[in-house]
Amino acid sequence: MDDATFLAEVRRQVANAAEELLGAASLQRGHVLVVGCSTSEVAGARIGTAGSDAVAEAILEPLWQVTQAGGIYLACQCCEHLNRALVISAEAAEGHNWEQVTVVPVPKAGGAFAARAMRHMPGAVVVEEIQAHAGLDIGSTLIGMHLRRVAVPVRLSLDMVGHARLTAARTRPKLIGGERAVYRLS
Repeated sequence: MDDATFLAEVRRQVANAAEELLGAASLQRGHVLVVGCSTSEVAGARIGTAGSDAVAEAILEPLWQVTQAGGIYLACQCCEHLNRALVISAEAAEGHNWEQVTVVPVPKAGGAFAARAMRHMPGAVVVEEIQAHAGLDIGSTLIGMHLRRVAVPVRLSLDMVGHARLTAARTRPKLIGGERAVYRLS
């Protein structure tokens, strides 16, 4: 498969996964979708060894389109060299009271995906931590620390993006109480 065909397939896979997760998670306007991505893994290499701006673009573009259409905020996770900080819009950071930090993700410290997001998302800022309503993990980048307290796996129709494993999750409120607790109003 040539590069153009591969990148078109990655775009299609990401768009389908994002649309499917937004539906399965019942995300609403103002909710947050966190995405961690290893462009190296997507391209078939070991995480952190072959970052690619072209792959990052092929992933970010459909994510942006799907989230914007649904009024969902997109949070793009940086790599471990920036402690998995996140690129998010200033509007989302302010609306959720998430403190901004000063750093600019670049491919070698932040990763190709986060670096691309920082350059192309309008009003992009970086925050250290969030509590997202749902997430996509492309290439085992460990997004769990940025999900709300009770994460629930979502089995999508896809389990790969390019050559990378795809994991999805939604969150739900905690169930509290004991044997007499009621969880739904009749």
